[in-house]
Amino acid sequence: MDRSDVDSRSVAVIGMACRLPGASTPDELWAVLRDAQDTTGETPRERYDVDALHSPDPRPGRIAARRGGYVAGVDDFDAGFFAMSATEAAELDPQQRLLLMTAWEALEDAGQCPDALAGGRSAVFVGNTRADHLELSLRRGPETVTAAQLNNFRSLLPARLSHFFDFRGPSVVVDTACSSSLVAVHQAVQSLRSGESPLALAAGVNLALRPDEGLVLSHAGAMAGDGRCKFGDAGADGYSPSDAVAVVVLKRLPDALADGDRVRAVIRGSAVGNDGRTSDTVLHPSLQGQVDVLRWAYEDAGVDPADVDYVEAHGAGSPALDPLELRALGEVLGAGRPAGRPLLVGSVKTNIGHAEAAGGLAGLLKTVLCLEHGQIPASLNLGTPRPDVDWAALPLVLPAELHDLPVLGRPAVAGVGGQGSSALNAHVVLRQAAPRAVPAAPSGPEPEGTVHLLAISAHSPAALTALTEAYARYLRPGGEGGAYALRDICHSAATRRRHHAHRAAVVGRTHEELAAALTGGPEPAGHPLRALAERYAAGGDPDLAAAFPEPGRYVPLPGYPWQTRRYRQGEEHHGAGAGPDGDDLAAWVLREHARTRFDDASALTDIGIDSLARLRIVVELARRSRREVDPEEFGRLRTVGELRQWTRALEAAAR
Repeated sequence: MDRSDVDSRSVAVIGMACRLPGASTPDELWAVLRDAQDTTGETPRERYDVDALHSPDPRPGRIAARRGGYVAGVDDFDAGFFAMSATEAAELDPQQRLLLMTAWEALEDAGQCPDALAGGRSAVFVGNTRADHLELSLRRGPETVTAAQLNNFRSLLPARLSHFFDFRGPSVVVDTACSSSLVAVHQAVQSLRSGESPLALAAGVNLALRPDEGLVLSHAGAMAGDGRCKFGDAGADGYSPSDAVAVVVLKRLPDALADGDRVRAVIRGSAVGNDGRTSDTVLHPSLQGQVDVLRWAYEDAGVDPADVDYVEAHGAGSPALDPLELRALGEVLGAGRPAGRPLLVGSVKTNIGHAEAAGGLAGLLKTVLCLEHGQIPASLNLGTPRPDVDWAALPLVLPAELHDLPVLGRPAVAGVGGQGSSALNAHVVLRQAAPRAVPAAPSGPEPEGTVHLLAISAHSPAALTALTEAYARYLRPGGEGGAYALRDICHSAATRRRHHAHRAAVVGRTHEELAAALTGGPEPAGHPLRALAERYAAGGDPDLAAAFPEPGRYVPLPGYPWQTRRYRQGEEHHGAGAGPDGDDLAAWVLREHARTRFDDASALTDIGIDSLARLRIVVELARRSRREVDPEEFGRLRTVGELRQWTRALEAAAR
């Protein structure tokens, strides 16, 4: 396969976002990896009572470990941003809520404005195996089961994203156990290559809200007693379960380059395959199955396996799986490898735990960061290498400290592996992105003192205030924005971000001037861009492109500042809109179910009280008023004013 054919089939990773134990952004994940941090911790009591369930003995009804990898704030969500009422947010699976916010962050990181993608055939593939929130809801008893639980079926994980962003391409949940999210990446690559989709989100989400799977795995001897993954170590005794939400934005490499996107890494190829009958049982891992998928993946990528510099292994710390995985890597990637260049192999699971269905994407994010930084972090919890692995014969090294990738006059190449208890193996091959060229302006360098317009916006006044402060920090000396040309920053903000209702716009000649203007400082007076800024800030729709006679390239910008609140089923919540004060039934309905601000003339459907919300409201009104409520009578109400009048009559009849 020649280079031009490989490049035409390659897929660019143009955006990433995550919620992982100890890391809420890819930059924070890199700090965890670089500093060799273990971010697992004690199981929070909100998940389950670990004191009542823990036992070091693998017996029924007991869990092996007291700790795991947990994402903080899983109940926190910006309901108003996503036009949800408080009741909807509380009833919705937190996996969906976190996936919505993380997908938005990934698109921002990619510089992809959702409005420009809406109505197109963008695809969504989500790796997931859990529906803990739904299971817990159903366990509360038949009388608590409502139509609202339709929103929490696992098929809604990708569908929720497709609906919110108006993506009309494939929208698929992938469940192959622990290889799910890497299979989701593989399917996204295939969709892009075939021309089925112009852009794809590949995601993995895993929140362990109940202990059931842990009880099963503990009895099977698959969970580590100390709650730590010890990949390749003689003392490996199983894995440590963890939370994760991870999203990557993918686009065909030629398209990404033509569109001026930032390419973070390149997917050269991938493969998936089942063990078939090459193992004794469906649950027993197979050496042959892993060898086959490795060979297929590197053949698909057009890469000599001996040229691979690093592999992010499945690496869960399994006494049965680790030796087979290392042998497979040695057999396929060790053949023909120069004696002085062993293959570096590591596992992010030693830092954050094993995120099960999302574990493969956590490994892919780590690998992209390694390629960007040119370094391979230490693989933790490695004291004594496994004696059942012939380390002398296998040209493999598990790094015990931070390693620099070798400089070989070519882009570094890495692989990411994943295996599932479904006997489905997956492997993705990546290479370093080429350095971004800084395009020269057609008219030459900008004159010193050129004035630029910075336009920013948010969904709410509070979010705009937070975003303004974030941009000021970004632009001040020492801020991340100092690495980028002012024209590129302002062009990216104007053309690569959604323009929300609440806005600010300033003009200035330097980074420092713009930072000062954002915090109330002076701006250049009388400049034509000042009038454009005022029209934008006032809510107009001026042609921002007029502010940029020369093209700019996309550069990273401050992320959206979520205005989150805690939403947990069974707790009292207040609505995302301007809910009224008072304790009457109308006030309760509007506080809990209105998605937007309203007045008495507002239509109920316009503020988010749709047919499904009406079903929930009828049940709750009957309980609160202790009277039969006629759904058809309630269904005839059209406005907030009619609702108030009707509920007052209901309350009067109940007295």
